[in-house]
Amino acid sequence: MQYIPNILFAILLAVGVGYFAKNVKKLIRNIKLGKDVDVSDNSSQRWKNMAYIALGQSKMVRRPIAGILHVIVYIGFVIINIEVLEIIIDGLFGTHRVGLKILPEPVYGFLIGSFEILAALVFVSVIVFWLRRNVIKIKRFLSAEMKGWPKNDGNFILYFEMVLMTLFLIMNATDTTFQNLGHGNVISQYIAPMFSGLSKGSLHLIERTSWWLHIAGILVFLNYLYFSKHLHILLAFPNTYYGKTTPKGQFTNDANVTKEVQMMMDPNADPFAATPEGEEDQEVERFGAKDATDLSWVNILNAYTCTECGRCTSNCPANLTGKKLSPRKIMMDTRDRIEEIGKNIDANKGQFVDDQKDLFSYISKEEIWACTSCNACVETCPVSIDPLQIIMEMRRYLVMEESAAPVELNNMMQNIENNGAPWPYNQMDRLNWVNE
Repeated sequence: MQYIPNILFAILLAVGVGYFAKNVKKLIRNIKLGKDVDVSDNSSQRWKNMAYIALGQSKMVRRPIAGILHVIVYIGFVIINIEVLEIIIDGLFGTHRVGLKILPEPVYGFLIGSFEILAALVFVSVIVFWLRRNVIKIKRFLSAEMKGWPKNDGNFILYFEMVLMTLFLIMNATDTTFQNLGHGNVISQYIAPMFSGLSKGSLHLIERTSWWLHIAGILVFLNYLYFSKHLHILLAFPNTYYGKTTPKGQFTNDANVTKEVQMMMDPNADPFAATPEGEEDQEVERFGAKDATDLSWVNILNAYTCTECGRCTSNCPANLTGKKLSPRKIMMDTRDRIEEIGKNIDANKGQFVDDQKDLFSYISKEEIWACTSCNACVETCPVSIDPLQIIMEMRRYLVMEESAAPVELNNMMQNIENNGAPWPYNQMDRLNWVNE
Protein backbone atom coordinates (compact mmCIF):
# COMPACT_ATOMS: atom_id res chain seq x y z
CA MET A 1 0.00 0.00 0.00
CA GLN A 2 2.82 2.39 0.79
CA TYR A 3 4.00 2.28 -2.83
CA ILE A 4 0.61 3.15 -4.36
CA PRO A 5 1.28 6.94 -4.36
CA ASN A 6 4.65 6.32 -6.05
CA ILE A 7 3.03 4.12 -8.70
CA LEU A 8 0.26 6.66 -9.31
CA PHE A 9 2.85 9.42 -9.61
CA ALA A 10 4.90 7.38 -12.10
CA ILE A 11 1.77 6.74 -14.20
CA LEU A 12 0.82 10.44 -14.11
CA LEU A 13 4.35 11.45 -15.11
CA ALA A 14 4.54 8.86 -17.91
CA VAL A 15 1.15 9.87 -19.36
CA GLY A 16 1.96 13.58 -19.19
CA VAL A 17 5.43 13.30 -20.72
CA GLY A 18 4.29 10.68 -23.25
CA TYR A 19 1.44 12.83 -24.57
CA PHE A 20 3.77 15.82 -24.76
CA ALA A 21 6.32 13.76 -26.75
CA LYS A 22 3.56 12.65 -29.12
CA ASN A 23 2.57 16.25 -29.80
CA VAL A 24 6.21 17.30 -30.24
CA LYS A 25 6.59 14.58 -32.87
CA LYS A 26 3.49 15.88 -34.64
CA LEU A 27 4.80 19.45 -34.42
CA ILE A 28 8.13 18.49 -35.99
CA ARG A 29 6.28 16.59 -38.75
CA ASN A 30 4.14 19.65 -39.53
CA ILE A 31 7.14 21.99 -39.64
CA LYS A 32 8.94 19.60 -42.01
CA LEU A 33 5.99 19.81 -44.42
CA GLY A 34 7.56 23.08 -45.53
CA LYS A 35 10.16 23.27 -48.30
CA ASP A 36 13.78 22.78 -47.37
CA VAL A 37 15.95 25.87 -47.05
CA ASP A 38 19.63 26.29 -46.25
CA VAL A 39 20.12 28.16 -42.97
CA SER A 40 23.62 26.96 -42.19
CA ASP A 41 25.23 30.37 -42.82
CA ASN A 42 26.34 32.92 -40.21
CA SER A 43 26.28 30.43 -37.33
CA SER A 44 28.05 32.81 -34.92
CA GLN A 45 25.51 35.55 -35.60
CA ARG A 46 22.68 33.06 -35.15
CA TRP A 47 23.97 32.03 -31.72
CA LYS A 48 24.23 35.69 -30.74
CA ASN A 49 20.67 36.34 -31.91
CA MET A 50 19.39 33.43 -29.86
CA ALA A 51 21.31 34.59 -26.79
CA TYR A 52 20.26 38.24 -27.01
CA ILE A 53 16.71 37.92 -28.32
CA ALA A 54 15.36 34.62 -26.94
CA LEU A 55 17.39 34.27 -23.75
CA GLY A 56 18.13 37.93 -23.07
CA GLN A 57 14.65 39.22 -24.07
CA SER A 58 16.35 42.23 -25.67
CA LYS A 59 13.48 43.08 -28.02
CA MET A 60 10.80 42.58 -25.38
CA VAL A 61 12.00 45.45 -23.19
CA ARG A 62 11.65 47.98 -26.00
CA ARG A 63 8.19 48.43 -24.50
CA PRO A 64 9.34 48.73 -20.87
CA ILE A 65 6.16 47.92 -18.91
CA ALA A 66 5.17 44.79 -20.82
CA GLY A 67 8.82 43.89 -21.36
CA ILE A 68 9.88 44.00 -17.70
CA LEU A 69 6.75 42.13 -16.57
CA HIS A 70 7.41 39.48 -19.21
CA VAL A 71 11.02 39.11 -18.06
CA ILE A 72 9.80 38.58 -14.48
CA VAL A 73 7.31 35.91 -15.56
CA TYR A 74 9.87 34.29 -17.87
CA ILE A 75 12.68 34.13 -15.31
CA GLY A 76 10.37 33.30 -12.43
CA PHE A 77 8.52 30.51 -14.16
CA VAL A 78 11.70 28.90 -15.48
CA ILE A 79 13.60 29.08 -12.18
CA ILE A 80 10.65 28.07 -10.00
CA ASN A 81 10.20 24.95 -12.12
CA ILE A 82 13.68 23.83 -11.08
CA GLU A 83 11.84 22.64 -7.99
CA VAL A 84 9.96 20.24 -10.26
CA LEU A 85 13.12 18.12 -10.19
CA GLU A 86 12.73 17.74 -6.42
CA ILE A 87 9.02 16.98 -6.82
CA ILE A 88 9.73 14.28 -9.40
CA ILE A 89 12.35 12.62 -7.18
CA ASP A 90 10.05 12.80 -4.15
CA GLY A 91 7.14 11.43 -6.16
CA LEU A 92 9.03 8.50 -7.64
CA PHE A 93 10.97 7.45 -4.53
CA GLY A 94 8.56 8.44 -1.76
CA THR A 95 10.90 10.95 -0.16
CA HIS A 96 9.92 14.37 1.17
CA ARG A 97 11.94 17.46 0.24
CA VAL A 98 14.92 15.41 -0.82
CA GLY A 99 16.81 18.66 -1.34
CA LEU A 100 17.17 18.98 2.41
CA LYS A 101 19.09 15.70 2.50
CA ILE A 102 21.45 16.81 -0.27
CA LEU A 103 22.00 20.51 0.49
CA PRO A 104 22.78 22.35 3.74
CA GLU A 105 19.68 23.91 5.30
CA PRO A 106 20.77 27.54 4.62
CA VAL A 107 21.48 26.76 0.95
CA TYR A 108 18.20 24.92 0.51
CA GLY A 109 16.39 27.73 2.31
CA PHE A 110 18.01 30.32 0.07
CA LEU A 111 16.86 28.46 -3.05
CA ILE A 112 13.27 27.99 -1.88
CA GLY A 113 13.19 31.55 -0.58
CA SER A 114 14.26 32.81 -4.01
CA PHE A 115 11.56 30.67 -5.59
CA GLU A 116 8.94 32.12 -3.25
CA ILE A 117 9.92 35.71 -4.04
CA LEU A 118 9.81 34.96 -7.75
CA ALA A 119 6.44 33.21 -7.34
CA ALA A 120 4.99 36.32 -5.70
CA LEU A 121 6.44 38.56 -8.43
CA VAL A 122 5.08 36.27 -11.15
CA PHE A 123 1.63 36.33 -9.52
CA VAL A 124 1.60 40.15 -9.43
CA SER A 125 2.89 40.40 -13.02
CA VAL A 126 0.24 37.99 -14.27
CA ILE A 127 -2.49 40.04 -12.59
CA VAL A 128 -1.18 43.17 -14.34
CA PHE A 129 -1.20 41.30 -17.65
CA TRP A 130 -4.80 40.21 -17.01
CA LEU A 131 -5.81 43.80 -16.23
CA ARG A 132 -4.14 45.05 -19.42
CA ARG A 133 -6.08 42.52 -21.49
CA ASN A 134 -9.48 42.62 -19.81
CA VAL A 135 -9.86 45.92 -17.95
CA ILE A 136 -7.59 48.46 -19.65
CA LYS A 137 -8.25 46.64 -22.95
CA ILE A 138 -5.13 47.64 -24.85
CA LYS A 139 -6.02 48.15 -28.50
CA ARG A 140 -3.71 45.53 -29.97
CA PHE A 141 -5.54 42.83 -28.02
CA LEU A 142 -8.90 43.82 -29.53
CA SER A 143 -8.27 43.14 -33.23
CA ALA A 144 -10.68 40.98 -35.22
CA GLU A 145 -8.33 37.99 -35.17
CA MET A 146 -8.22 38.11 -31.36
CA LYS A 147 -11.83 37.05 -30.84
CA GLY A 148 -12.88 33.66 -29.52
CA TRP A 149 -10.12 31.12 -28.88
CA PRO A 150 -7.12 33.50 -29.24
CA LYS A 151 -8.60 35.81 -26.59
CA ASN A 152 -9.55 32.94 -24.27
CA ASP A 153 -6.16 31.29 -24.76
CA GLY A 154 -4.40 34.43 -23.53
CA ASN A 155 -6.54 34.44 -20.39
CA PHE A 156 -6.36 30.68 -19.76
CA ILE A 157 -2.59 30.78 -19.57
CA LEU A 158 -2.74 33.64 -17.06
CA TYR A 159 -5.16 31.66 -14.88
CA PHE A 160 -2.86 28.65 -15.14
CA GLU A 161 0.08 30.67 -13.86
CA MET A 162 -1.91 32.24 -11.01
CA VAL A 163 -3.08 28.82 -9.82
CA LEU A 164 0.38 27.21 -10.08
CA MET A 165 2.05 30.01 -8.12
CA THR A 166 -0.70 29.89 -5.48
CA LEU A 167 -0.39 26.12 -5.08
CA PHE A 168 3.38 26.42 -4.71
CA LEU A 169 3.08 28.97 -1.90
CA ILE A 170 0.26 27.08 -0.11
CA MET A 171 2.28 23.87 -0.36
CA ASN A 172 5.15 25.59 1.44
CA ALA A 173 2.91 27.39 3.93
CA THR A 174 1.20 24.18 5.11
CA ASP A 175 4.41 22.12 5.30
CA THR A 176 5.10 22.31 9.05
CA THR A 177 8.54 20.69 8.68
CA PHE A 178 9.57 23.35 6.18
CA GLN A 179 8.09 26.22 8.21
CA ASN A 180 9.93 25.04 11.35
CA LEU A 181 13.26 25.27 9.53
CA GLY A 182 13.13 29.04 9.59
CA HIS A 183 14.90 29.12 6.21
CA GLY A 184 13.28 29.83 2.85
CA ASN A 185 9.75 30.69 3.99
CA VAL A 186 10.17 34.29 2.87
CA ILE A 187 6.62 34.61 1.54
CA SER A 188 4.90 31.49 2.82
CA GLN A 189 5.45 32.52 6.47
CA TYR A 190 2.83 35.23 5.92
CA ILE A 191 0.39 32.72 4.42
CA ALA A 192 0.89 30.07 7.11
CA PRO A 193 -1.18 31.96 9.79
CA MET A 194 -4.24 31.51 7.56
CA PHE A 195 -4.08 27.79 8.41
CA SER A 196 -3.04 28.17 12.07
CA GLY A 197 -6.28 26.80 13.52
CA LEU A 198 -6.04 23.47 11.69
CA SER A 199 -4.75 20.19 13.03
CA LYS A 200 -1.51 18.63 11.82
CA GLY A 201 -3.52 16.06 9.88
CA SER A 202 -5.50 18.76 8.08
CA LEU A 203 -2.33 20.72 7.31
CA HIS A 204 -0.71 17.58 5.92
CA LEU A 205 -3.78 16.90 3.76
CA ILE A 206 -3.73 20.46 2.34
CA GLU A 207 0.03 20.26 1.74
CA ARG A 208 -0.26 16.92 -0.07
CA THR A 209 -3.25 18.10 -2.11
CA SER A 210 -1.36 21.25 -3.15
CA TRP A 211 1.68 19.14 -4.00
CA TRP A 212 -0.31 16.77 -6.24
CA LEU A 213 -2.28 19.58 -7.90
CA HIS A 214 0.94 21.53 -8.48
CA ILE A 215 2.72 18.73 -10.35
CA ALA A 216 -0.47 17.73 -12.19
CA GLY A 217 -0.97 21.38 -13.18
CA ILE A 218 2.56 21.60 -14.53
CA LEU A 219 2.02 18.48 -16.66
CA VAL A 220 -1.32 19.85 -17.94
CA PHE A 221 0.37 23.17 -18.69
CA LEU A 222 3.16 21.38 -20.54
CA ASN A 223 0.68 19.58 -22.79
CA TYR A 224 -1.49 22.66 -23.22
CA LEU A 225 1.44 24.45 -24.88
CA TYR A 226 0.97 22.60 -28.19
CA PHE A 227 -2.54 24.02 -28.53
CA SER A 228 -1.60 27.49 -27.34
CA LYS A 229 0.26 30.55 -28.53
CA HIS A 230 2.54 29.88 -25.57
CA LEU A 231 4.30 27.27 -27.64
CA HIS A 232 6.77 30.13 -28.14
CA ILE A 233 8.15 29.26 -24.68
CA LEU A 234 9.86 26.32 -26.42
CA LEU A 235 10.16 27.54 -30.00
CA ALA A 236 11.54 31.04 -29.42
CA PHE A 237 15.05 29.62 -29.15
CA PRO A 238 15.21 27.73 -32.47
CA ASN A 239 13.18 30.47 -34.17
CA THR A 240 15.62 33.22 -33.22
CA TYR A 241 18.52 30.97 -34.23
CA TYR A 242 17.06 30.31 -37.69
CA GLY A 243 15.87 33.89 -38.11
CA LYS A 244 16.99 36.02 -41.03
CA THR A 245 20.60 37.22 -40.81
CA THR A 246 20.78 39.04 -44.14
CA PRO A 247 19.70 42.70 -44.43
CA LYS A 248 15.95 43.07 -43.92
CA GLY A 249 15.47 44.69 -47.32
CA GLN A 250 17.13 41.78 -49.13
CA PHE A 251 14.58 39.42 -50.63
CA THR A 252 15.22 35.83 -51.61
CA ASN A 253 15.48 35.08 -55.29
CA ASP A 254 13.72 32.13 -56.85
CA ALA A 255 16.42 29.82 -58.22
CA ASN A 256 14.34 28.96 -61.30
CA VAL A 257 13.81 32.63 -62.17
CA THR A 258 17.49 33.42 -61.56
CA LYS A 259 18.44 30.61 -63.93
CA GLU A 260 16.17 31.96 -66.66
CA VAL A 261 17.48 35.52 -66.25
CA GLN A 262 21.08 34.31 -66.39
CA MET A 263 20.22 32.43 -69.56
CA MET A 264 18.80 35.61 -71.10
CA MET A 265 21.71 37.79 -70.03
CA ASP A 266 24.54 35.42 -70.91
CA PRO A 267 25.37 35.75 -74.62
CA ASN A 268 27.29 32.46 -74.49
CA ALA A 269 24.43 30.46 -73.01
CA ASP A 270 22.85 27.78 -75.18
CA PRO A 271 19.06 27.79 -74.66
CA PHE A 272 18.86 24.48 -76.52
CA ALA A 273 21.41 22.72 -74.38
CA ALA A 274 20.43 19.22 -73.34
CA THR A 275 18.81 18.84 -69.93
CA PRO A 276 21.20 17.15 -67.48
CA GLU A 277 20.51 13.46 -66.98
CA GLY A 278 18.02 12.79 -64.23
CA GLU A 279 16.29 16.17 -64.50
CA GLU A 280 13.97 15.37 -67.39
CA ASP A 281 11.26 13.93 -65.20
CA GLN A 282 11.53 16.43 -62.39
CA GLU A 283 8.31 18.26 -61.71
CA VAL A 284 8.60 22.00 -62.22
CA GLU A 285 8.31 23.71 -58.85
CA ARG A 286 5.50 26.14 -58.25
CA PHE A 287 6.51 29.79 -58.18
CA GLY A 288 5.73 31.34 -54.82
CA ALA A 289 3.31 29.93 -52.28
CA LYS A 290 -0.26 28.85 -52.93
CA ASP A 291 -0.50 26.70 -49.83
CA ALA A 292 1.35 26.47 -46.54
CA THR A 293 3.44 23.54 -47.80
CA ASP A 294 4.88 25.82 -50.50
CA LEU A 295 6.50 27.91 -47.78
CA SER A 296 9.84 27.03 -46.24
CA TRP A 297 9.99 25.09 -42.99
CA VAL A 298 11.41 28.24 -41.36
CA ASN A 299 8.22 30.12 -42.34
CA ILE A 300 6.14 27.38 -40.70
CA LEU A 301 8.37 27.47 -37.62
CA ASN A 302 7.70 31.23 -37.53
CA ALA A 303 3.96 30.58 -37.59
CA TYR A 304 4.11 28.15 -34.68
CA THR A 305 6.34 30.53 -32.71
CA CYS A 306 3.99 33.52 -33.04
CA THR A 307 3.19 34.92 -29.58
CA GLU A 308 0.11 36.80 -30.85
CA CYS A 309 1.38 39.84 -28.94
CA GLY A 310 0.30 42.15 -31.77
CA ARG A 311 3.43 44.29 -31.82
CA CYS A 312 3.79 43.64 -35.54
CA THR A 313 0.23 44.74 -36.28
CA SER A 314 0.43 47.79 -34.00
CA ASN A 315 3.54 48.94 -35.94
CA CYS A 316 2.23 48.10 -39.43
CA PRO A 317 1.66 51.35 -41.40
CA ALA A 318 -0.90 49.63 -43.62
CA ASN A 319 -2.91 48.51 -40.60
CA LEU A 320 -2.58 51.92 -38.94
CA THR A 321 -4.12 53.59 -42.00
CA GLY A 322 -7.15 51.31 -41.94
CA LYS A 323 -6.05 48.63 -44.41
CA LYS A 324 -7.20 45.05 -43.86
CA LEU A 325 -3.65 43.74 -43.37
CA SER A 326 -2.61 42.44 -39.95
CA PRO A 327 0.80 40.70 -39.90
CA ARG A 328 -0.27 38.84 -36.73
CA LYS A 329 -3.26 37.40 -38.61
CA ILE A 330 -0.96 36.29 -41.44
CA MET A 331 1.02 34.18 -38.97
CA MET A 332 -2.06 32.85 -37.17
CA ASP A 333 -3.70 31.89 -40.48
CA THR A 334 -0.55 30.14 -41.69
CA ARG A 335 -0.42 28.15 -38.46
CA ASP A 336 -4.11 27.26 -38.73
CA ARG A 337 -3.67 26.06 -42.31
CA ILE A 338 -0.62 23.88 -41.60
CA GLU A 339 -2.48 22.42 -38.61
CA GLU A 340 -5.41 21.64 -40.91
CA ILE A 341 -3.06 19.92 -43.35
CA GLY A 342 -1.51 17.93 -40.49
CA LYS A 343 -4.94 16.75 -39.30
CA ASN A 344 -5.80 15.80 -42.88
CA ILE A 345 -2.68 13.65 -43.07
CA ASP A 346 -3.46 12.02 -39.71
CA ALA A 347 -7.03 11.26 -40.78
CA ASN A 348 -5.90 9.66 -44.05
CA LYS A 349 -3.16 7.35 -42.76
CA GLY A 350 -0.22 9.54 -43.59
CA GLN A 351 -1.42 10.80 -46.97
CA PHE A 352 -2.75 14.26 -47.75
CA VAL A 353 -6.11 14.20 -49.49
CA ASP A 354 -6.96 17.33 -51.46
CA ASP A 355 -9.47 19.34 -49.42
CA GLN A 356 -10.01 22.04 -52.05
CA LYS A 357 -8.42 24.62 -49.74
CA ASP A 358 -5.17 26.52 -49.70
CA LEU A 359 -3.54 29.45 -47.91
CA PHE A 360 -5.72 31.87 -49.85
CA SER A 361 -8.73 30.29 -48.13
CA TYR A 362 -7.43 32.00 -44.99
CA ILE A 363 -5.56 35.05 -46.27
CA SER A 364 -7.23 37.33 -48.82
CA LYS A 365 -5.53 39.00 -51.77
CA GLU A 366 -6.57 42.34 -50.33
CA GLU A 367 -4.48 41.65 -47.25
CA ILE A 368 -1.26 40.72 -49.02
CA TRP A 369 -1.44 43.57 -51.53
CA ALA A 370 -1.94 46.07 -48.69
CA CYS A 371 1.61 45.36 -47.48
CA THR A 372 4.18 48.11 -48.16
CA SER A 373 7.11 45.68 -47.55
CA CYS A 374 8.57 48.19 -45.06
CA ASN A 375 9.73 45.44 -42.64
CA ALA A 376 8.23 47.20 -39.60
CA CYS A 377 6.64 43.91 -38.51
CA VAL A 378 9.94 42.06 -38.83
CA GLU A 379 11.87 44.72 -36.94
CA THR A 380 9.47 44.85 -33.99
CA CYS A 381 8.81 41.12 -33.50
CA PRO A 382 10.27 40.03 -30.13
CA VAL A 383 11.09 36.52 -31.41
CA SER A 384 12.39 37.21 -34.96
CA ILE A 385 9.28 36.22 -36.93
CA ASP A 386 9.12 37.34 -40.57
CA PRO A 387 5.50 37.80 -41.79
CA LEU A 388 6.77 39.71 -44.82
CA GLN A 389 8.41 36.63 -46.32
CA ILE A 390 5.09 34.77 -46.36
CA ILE A 391 3.35 37.78 -47.91
CA MET A 392 5.98 38.07 -50.65
CA GLU A 393 5.79 34.35 -51.46
CA MET A 394 2.02 34.59 -51.83
CA ARG A 395 2.42 37.66 -54.04
CA ARG A 396 4.96 35.79 -56.12
CA TYR A 397 2.45 33.02 -56.71
CA LEU A 398 -0.27 35.46 -57.78
CA VAL A 399 2.01 37.31 -60.19
CA MET A 400 3.93 34.39 -61.71
CA GLU A 401 1.35 31.60 -61.61
CA GLU A 402 -1.99 33.40 -61.81
CA SER A 403 -1.00 36.66 -63.54
CA ALA A 404 -3.24 38.24 -60.94
CA ALA A 405 -1.31 41.34 -59.97
CA PRO A 406 -3.19 44.63 -59.41
CA VAL A 407 -3.66 46.81 -62.50
CA GLU A 408 -1.12 49.36 -61.26
CA LEU A 409 1.55 46.71 -60.89
CA ASN A 410 0.77 45.13 -64.25
CA ASN A 411 1.11 48.54 -65.89
CA MET A 412 4.45 49.09 -64.20
CA MET A 413 5.78 45.68 -65.27
CA GLN A 414 4.58 46.25 -68.83
CA ASN A 415 6.36 49.60 -68.89
CA ILE A 416 9.57 47.99 -67.65
CA GLU A 417 9.28 45.34 -70.34
CA ASN A 418 8.59 47.85 -73.13
CA ASN A 419 10.43 50.98 -71.98
CA GLY A 420 13.06 49.72 -69.53
CA ALA A 421 11.57 51.88 -66.78
CA PRO A 422 8.41 52.00 -64.67
CA TRP A 423 7.11 55.10 -66.49
CA PRO A 424 4.97 55.07 -69.65
CA TYR A 425 7.48 56.98 -71.76
CA ASN A 426 9.55 55.79 -74.67
CA GLN A 427 13.28 55.72 -73.97
CA MET A 428 13.85 58.24 -76.77
CA ASP A 429 11.55 60.73 -75.01
CA ARG A 430 13.05 60.58 -71.55
CA LEU A 431 15.06 63.79 -71.92
CA ASN A 432 12.27 65.86 -73.46
CA TRP A 433 11.73 67.59 -70.15
CA VAL A 434 15.08 69.32 -70.64
CA ASN A 435 13.69 71.24 -73.59
CA GLU A 436 11.07 72.75 -71.34
